[in-house]
Amino acid sequence: MNVAKARRDARIKRQVRVRKKVRGTIEKPRLCVFRSSKHIYAQIVEDTTGKTLVAASTVSKDVAEGQNHAGNVEAAKAVGTAIAQKALEQNIKQVVFDRNGFLYHGRIKALADAAREAGLAF
Repeated sequence: MNVAKARRDARIKRQVRVRKKVRGTIEKPRLCVFRSSKHIYAQIVEDTTGKTLVAASTVSKDVAEGQNHAGNVEAAKAVGTAIAQKALEQNIKQVVFDRNGFLYHGRIKALADAAREAGLAF
């Protein structure tokens, strides 16, 4: 089997397993993270209505300024700080973290830690 396909399938299995338990409500919306090789994206979703309340990524202009490469840990920290600041502006203080099937290390961990330091509780 192709190695890339096996990794993708393993991530999807983890994603389904985690998504069974992690649901975003009005009181505690879901902070969902997606990473690609070049960028990292984060959004806060309220699952009962399916609406995205807040979003930030390395593609957005406010985060991309001053970044040489968007696929590294420093860029993930910037996205975590930006998503937390935008959430606090929307009066969102608590979220549930959805790592979207990605392993909790590297860029995912950096984004989560930066969001916690900026004031989000999860």
